[in-house]
Amino acid sequence: GTPTAKYSKDHFVIIDAIGVEQSQKTDSRPLEKAPGVSMKDVLTSVAMGNTSEDMLTTLANRLLRLDKQLSEKDKQKFVEQSGGLSITHIVKQLLHAYDPDVLDNLKNDVKEQMMGMQPIEIENTIEKKKQELIENAVAVFHNPDLRDFIIDIRKQYDQIIDVVNIDTITKEGWVNDHVESAYTAISDFKSWINQHKDEITALQIFYAQDYRNRSLTYKMIRDLYELLLVERPALRLNVLWDAFATEEDHDAEGKLIKRMPRTEKPKQELVLLVSLLRKAMGTDEWLTAYDKTVDRNFQEWVFKKQAGTLKFTEQQMQWLRMMKDYVASSFSIEKEDFDLSPFNAEGGLSKMWVLFGEDTDRIIEELNEALAA
Repeated sequence: GTPTAKYSKDHFVIIDAIGVEQSQKTDSRPLEKAPGVSMKDVLTSVAMGNTSEDMLTTLANRLLRLDKQLSEKDKQKFVEQSGGLSITHIVKQLLHAYDPDVLDNLKNDVKEQMMGMQPIEIENTIEKKKQELIENAVAVFHNPDLRDFIIDIRKQYDQIIDVVNIDTITKEGWVNDHVESAYTAISDFKSWINQHKDEITALQIFYAQDYRNRSLTYKMIRDLYELLLVERPALRLNVLWDAFATEEDHDAEGKLIKRMPRTEKPKQELVLLVSLLRKAMGTDEWLTAYDKTVDRNFQEWVFKKQAGTLKFTEQQMQWLRMMKDYVASSFSIEKEDFDLSPFNAEGGLSKMWVLFGEDTDRIIEELNEALAA
């Protein structure tokens, strides 16, 4: 230690360590994700609704460092300002909001409690619980007095290194070309698809587009999503959607290309993945949310069916719409799915047989094929 040091060290810098240049050294879970953003801006960003993993882990890191510097008296003042919460308690909540182990336990608890429910309902509940973790973690920062206290107390412990040689901006702009980054992400995604196209059933179905004989299932897409997360964690679905959008916009520059307005990005991860797969593999010419594709295909199917003498009753249409909505989130429908909501509350497969009779199997088969087209 340094006897004359006024404050405790909050981090260390290793310079010219022997052998370090031979291999990359990284933290298992680095917390500082926004080193160039001030504490004030981080707090304001979180209070304004930026609850991304990068922002919350950065805030946790800043608070941990501050906690090491504060005197016991100042720590007690923090607790008073926060309504009884210590810095370490708040940091724990911030880190838990995106901790993989915490989220895995949350998912397992929800699946156990909702056994027998529709997969999309389970997914929505899991997402809701995740959001509650985040909201609980950041709730304390909606207090402007606490934010001001953190900023003021931080200033008291800041050590200014250089007040003479002020840095100046020599160049502004993107570190990497935005369009080039988009094309790189798309290329990586297509390469990963090509790598697994012969071994993963879901990709085989996409390539063959043989929806009459084989339907995509929720489990197929879920397994594919989890494999992508493991093998290509950098290929985040939101980033890929933006990359494809950038590609389309860039390719259309200066050209007379007419297209429908782009649909909103799907909020459900698996629906987003299917949308990206359809675009990457050429099923969709334009980037389109899969649930919107299902809506369009459903309208066309109903129109063709009723163009002749067949006319669906209002009750039959109600069931067909329920089936369409189910396929939009679960990718196909089978007889056993009628034991799940919303069908079970309306009479299940028995009611389907009452409404459609001997056409039941054909209706299910046709919908699976038509909606996935």
